Amino acid sequence: MLRSPFFYFITFLFLFLFSCTEKKTISTNTESLQKEAYRIRDKAIEDYGKQNFNTSFYEYNTSKQLFETLKDSANIGYILIQMAAIQQVNGDYYGSKETVTEALLYVKKRSEDKAAIKNILGVADKELSFYNDAIHYYKEAANEFKDPIYKLNPLSNIAAVYIQQKKYDNAIILLESLLSKKLLKEKGQEIREARLLDNLGYAYFKNGKDEKGFRLMKDALQTRIEFKDTYGSIESYLHLADYYAKKDIEKSDENALAAYNTSTKLNSVDERLEALQILISNNHKNQASKYVQRYFTLNDSLIKVRNNFKNKFAKIKYDAKKEKDENVKLRLEKAENELSLQKATYLRIVFVIIFIFLVILIAILIRYYKNKNKAIEFKTSYNTEARIAKQIHDELANDVYHVIAFAESQTLSHENTKENLLQKLDDIYGRVRGISKENNKIDTGINFTSTIKEMLSTYNTSERNIMITNLDDINWELIDDTKKVTISRILQELMVNMKKHSMAKLVVIKFENDPKSILINYTDNGKGSEKTKMVKNGLKNMESRIQAVKGTIDFETEPDKGFRAKISIPK
Repeated sequence: MLRSPFFYFITFLFLFLFSCTEKKTISTNTESLQKEAYRIRDKAIEDYGKQNFNTSFYEYNTSKQLFETLKDSANIGYILIQMAAIQQVNGDYYGSKETVTEALLYVKKRSEDKAAIKNILGVADKELSFYNDAIHYYKEAANEFKDPIYKLNPLSNIAAVYIQQKKYDNAIILLESLLSKKLLKEKGQEIREARLLDNLGYAYFKNGKDEKGFRLMKDALQTRIEFKDTYGSIESYLHLADYYAKKDIEKSDENALAAYNTSTKLNSVDERLEALQILISNNHKNQASKYVQRYFTLNDSLIKVRNNFKNKFAKIKYDAKKEKDENVKLRLEKAENELSLQKATYLRIVFVIIFIFLVILIAILIRYYKNKNKAIEFKTSYNTEARIAKQIHDELANDVYHVIAFAESQTLSHENTKENLLQKLDDIYGRVRGISKENNKIDTGINFTSTIKEMLSTYNTSERNIMITNLDDINWELIDDTKKVTISRILQELMVNMKKHSMAKLVVIKFENDPKSILINYTDNGKGSEKTKMVKNGLKNMESRIQAVKGTIDFETEPDKGFRAKISIPK
């Protein structure tokens, strides 16, 4: 049996899609996994910025597992560095060292990441009072950074460690060396320069050079205020509070309170504790108990929060390790899921093919019905032409022949003969006009109802009465022109059929306005006939016209009981 091109197209499409399914599934799964990993990582970055550290740590760890599946070492290294930074914010310095040590496995070729790791290790050892180790890591970090600006961060951290070790001369030498660099004079480096100046001033003050130190610390604070370095200003206030502690207790308190209030706004707990220590050490009799109470309350809260964070971080890591250990079981479940996904994909392919087939089928059906409607219209037109030809033949041809014969056989010079001939010709002319009027163009505009009434009134005689009801109740402006023409022609057909066959004395045409249709009820009191013996030519013509506009027509008739027609045309 021969197959259509459409059959071969469907067969080829089906085989092609099935052959590519596995490859597409793998590609789609990878893309989906990558998209999810980046989404969770970006959410972690957002929560870190909002200081939602617990949530951010969990999200970083979740995205890390996904990137491990994707074998994306760059993102794994970056995420571990961020997780270590969160641990340091919450005082988990041992945990942060463990995390960044793991990160070293993923950033072997990225010197900037290695530098960040060494800097984090330096911060951890500094906070744990392993000062020599901290200096070692800061130096390695400075060597790893390629950008001179970034080198300044670990080097300035070394100076801060020297101050902690009370090696003020070493700190001064290093800080003055850094401040001599031209790049600090460039626009945008004012905050970084202010930090170095503040530490240098503090080192001078601790080294016994009070005036020089005070001037540098004061200048640094002014720069920080000018450039809105609010967090940096806390350190300046603390240094100045320490400076005034043995010179002017009131100013020392003033700077310590400024540091306390600013760190409270920024939720910086360590700096608040340091400010309270200065206020307590200034030994105000009235204020001491209040500051002591604040200090112990805040310190206890800090210890609880940090221990809570440490436990949560440990639990998150433990849960991740446990999840990793269960990968064998998960692989089996994953394989089952992939099989289910593959089955779902096959079903989708089948649905796509069915959909394409239905679309083509609908297109074919639409074309078929359009062609069918055209055929109905053509048939209607043909029947109309045939009816006109029959009218001309049956009603006019014989009469014209008789007139010709009459003219040939009679002497036209006689007045009576001439009048008789003219009467016959006038009768023929009248019938020609009648046929023309039945088939001329119909006015479908604002005069449509007038045209219908005029057409129907021509069938009124002294012996026949045509009654029309509710014609004006219908809003004809909303009706399609094609349907108006159809209604007009059908009414003509009914009138012609009535005139020829019915011998009716009364005809009633009633219009009804339905929400979806126009209903026309035709009734006459003519002689009627048996339904099986009805004259079919005119009726068939009406049925063809009705079908062309998707309407319906029903006939009812019995001998001596008249003729009825019910017509329904959709709006």
